[in-house]
Amino acid sequence: MNISKYHLNQIKFIKLLILPQKTIVALFVSFILVSCGTPHHKQYQTSQKEKPQNVILLIGDGMGLSQISSSFYFGTKTPNFERFKHIGLIKTSSQSDLITDSAAGATAFSAGIKTYNGAIGVNSDTLAVKSIIEHTSQLGISTGIVSTSAVTHATPASFYAHTKSRNQQEEIASYLPNSSVDFFAGGGKDFFFKRKDKINYGSVLEEKGFVLDTIALKKPSDFGLQQKFGFLLANNSMPSKIDGRDDFLPNATQLALDYLSQNKKGFFLMVEGSQIDWGGHGNNADYIIQEVLDFDKAIGSALDFAEKEGNTLVIVTADHETGGYSLASDDGNYNKIKSTFSTNGHTATLIPVFAYGSGAKSFMGIYENNAIFYKIKKLLDW
Repeated sequence: MNISKYHLNQIKFIKLLILPQKTIVALFVSFILVSCGTPHHKQYQTSQKEKPQNVILLIGDGMGLSQISSSFYFGTKTPNFERFKHIGLIKTSSQSDLITDSAAGATAFSAGIKTYNGAIGVNSDTLAVKSIIEHTSQLGISTGIVSTSAVTHATPASFYAHTKSRNQQEEIASYLPNSSVDFFAGGGKDFFFKRKDKINYGSVLEEKGFVLDTIALKKPSDFGLQQKFGFLLANNSMPSKIDGRDDFLPNATQLALDYLSQNKKGFFLMVEGSQIDWGGHGNNADYIIQEVLDFDKAIGSALDFAEKEGNTLVIVTADHETGGYSLASDDGNYNKIKSTFSTNGHTATLIPVFAYGSGAKSFMGIYENNAIFYKIKKLLDW
């Protein structure tokens, strides 16, 4: 007797109905596990769209939530912070202290480790730890640093140097010529030209392939990747916004993007709004507000690039908060804000992380500050 496929399926279904109940439950569970296994696995895979080619890390030194909030109340435009949809929080304690300093905080970002306050690119045993710039350069990725402080100051230094103390700025400067940095802009001429050892590290930078400008932030006529570029534009730190600094930070950010984006393999750029921290230390609200608004312009340059070019991850965060800064009502007047401070030092408050672009979802949640290094590492697939 010939039996059609239809009848065979009916017979199989009837046999299934008369199976013991335990067997049916087991088959059902097996079916669910098999059918769900593949999609469940895929959701934890990093898609090509989530793998950024370029990473821009912007650090507002000393910038807590109140400093960020000031840009919403004291600016004339909607802050670029509002353009982010993926936001997290980091815990910032260092290996040695509940409250971190900029050196340990930046080393957590740059090398993925918790270390002692004052450490520049070294672990708690003072041994050098490979930085994100050293990792990415081995992949053929171009790298850059922009800062409104001296480029030898704690935060930028932690991305290319390895010293026991942040105070060793002349030693930190000696690392830059042989580093993997392709572009830098900031202050710090004295640490290269007026040194105790009398070595002219400006000349050393040029010997190592840098085109060095100590006069102005000006785009050279020949701006190709065959050369490196450095801008040292102040003896120590750049002037504050209150003291007349122009749009150096957003302009230097844009110049860095123009240069680094020529590399089709990608780039890593760190931009620091250094002096938000100094306004906090001085309990100077106007100083903070002007520096945050300036930093927001640099964020805008980064976001505009990411929106236009795609395949770019933009991260905005801070190493710590400074000043215990708050936006309080003025003598009970809820329509008038005054700035208040609880300290002239750093605080232990959690710090926001804003992310945009490829892989931005990875930065949501609450985690340790050094996790940012590992999140970038995973997305870049080192």
